[in-house]
Amino acid sequence: MERVKEKIFTRPIVYGNTAHYLGKKREEDGHTHEWTVFVKPYFNEDPSKYIRKVQFKLHDSYANATRMIEKPPYEVTETGWGEFEIQIRIYFIDVNEKPVTAFHYLRLFQPQVTLPNGKTMVAAEYYDEIDCFVIHIIFIE
Repeated sequence: MERVKEKIFTRPIVYGNTAHYLGKKREEDGHTHEWTVFVKPYFNEDPSKYIRKVQFKLHDSYANATRMIEKPPYEVTETGWGEFEIQIRIYFIDVNEKPVTAFHYLRLFQPQVTLPNGKTMVAAEYYDEIDCFVIHIIFIE
């Protein structure tokens, strides 16, 4: 028996975060921003056809710091006051395919973008490509 790994397709994705200022520091926890970290397809397609789930590992100060999102949209929204690195692990529909890990530095202050309504927000997005494979098992006598 021999396993043959064959590349079938490449899928472009975008991962990153958006954030906006809450207006003032919250008295109960000192949080100043609401943010969302995400993984999404670059094109308008259904990512659940090749992504089974996405794990986001937040800073240890968050309750339930490891969040597993099992259906789109693959995102986590929280509040906080500081920037930190988030580990993103993407699991594929094909369980024989190893997960892919990316690291994203959560941005709360820069780069700012101005929306059509005049409000500003932070948007830090990165383009990447996922190579998806299929594994064939060939029986050799």
